Amino acid sequence: MSNKTLIIEERARDIGDFLVGRLLPFRKKRMIGPFIFIDHMGPSQLGNGRFMDIGNHPHIGLSTLTYLFEGEIEHRDSLGTVQRITPGDVNWMSAGNGVVHTERTPADFRESNVEHTVHGFQIWLASSKEQEQAPAFFHHSPKETLPFWEEDQIEYRLIVGEAFGRKSPVPTGGLECFMLEIKTKALRTIKTKGKLSGEIGWCVVKGSVKACGEEIGAGNLLYSKNTDDCSVEVSPDAHLLLFGGNPFTEERRIDWNFVASDLALIEKAKEQWINKEMKMVPGDDSYVPYPGR
Repeated sequence: MSNKTLIIEERARDIGDFLVGRLLPFRKKRMIGPFIFIDHMGPSQLGNGRFMDIGNHPHIGLSTLTYLFEGEIEHRDSLGTVQRITPGDVNWMSAGNGVVHTERTPADFRESNVEHTVHGFQIWLASSKEQEQAPAFFHHSPKETLPFWEEDQIEYRLIVGEAFGRKSPVPTGGLECFMLEIKTKALRTIKTKGKLSGEIGWCVVKGSVKACGEEIGAGNLLYSKNTDDCSVEVSPDAHLLLFGGNPFTEERRIDWNFVASDLALIEKAKEQWINKEMKMVPGDDSYVPYPGR
């Protein structure tokens, strides 16, 4: 997704055992596990003639993960998918060797012109080298299919991957990753030893977390340098996204909406898009140009 009015950015800084800063990517940490891009949408008021309208745009070499707290979005793609996403659902689109999609306010919201809030995250996970040239696919997982549990006044919902001895139904194409939504009812310490695998990022949506004697508030991303073994104090009534996984051995390149282990794949996709050679969303003639063209 490309809507700069809905992105929260913070500068990175080192506080000892952790890096804290803007949502991915930021200067000192380009990826956390396979997660390469996190875009915080809102909260933003839509309606009264103002809608989400992100036209045809392409992806390669990554999977998009859409997760909403409020509002609704209609996803359409060049595979023929038409899927409305509501809060707590997961839209997972694996771009593979190429896919095009749109994201818009649903028709009934437009017709009623009612004011509504959109708040959530658009997330990219780089594909494994084996999967970055595989055929694209789309999968929708309703909220009720995701593992949910409560323990010691902490609510957990496993959005994707494996964590805390549970597994999400979202197909990840073999990626070793995890993402959880966490809400606290009281001051609590969350310990991850033996419950997660790989690098860990803590995205503070609401409330705060405390690490290395410093308090980190909403809108920041906390990265643990101590892979799969950290302890973080979380404020009451906090709302977090906890994510990460095992990093790749190969570097990933990112250019606009394209991700690949080989720059030649990005250049090929770029030329295809500029020359309008990619399959578009059926019935939609919109076109988001490559930046600068």
